[in-house]
Amino acid sequence: MTQAEKLRLDKYLWSIRLYKTRSQAAEACEKGKVKYQGNSCKASKTVAVDDEYEVKTEAKKWLIKVTGLLHTRVQYSEAIQHYLDITPAEEIERIKFEASAFHTGKRLSKVGRPTKKQKRDIDRFMENE
Repeated sequence: MTQAEKLRLDKYLWSIRLYKTRSQAAEACEKGKVKYQGNSCKASKTVAVDDEYEVKTEAKKWLIKVTGLLHTRVQYSEAIQHYLDITPAEEIERIKFEASAFHTGKRLSKVGRPTKKQKRDIDRFMENE
């Protein structure tokens, strides 16, 4: 293997834009969020074409297959040509359901900060003790 064919896993995950920084990619490897054949792998692992990795990010659980090595970070449209997203359909459906059900942007009524009346009641209660 020549020097041009060697590529670290953390650098690869950063260059295909799964992580915003290379240090975040390395940290994910340390925490066991990146797996190769079911086993956690180190950030220094050499990536080869046709390898399959299971990667957990904040947004999604990815299952990717390496189709090409990318040594530098490029724009998204070019980066997606260097891996194949083989994430199961169930995972994608779960993410869609979760997004629609839990992230509406609205706070639930009567949950969170106390109202003015509740605040007055709390203050009276604390004064009586």
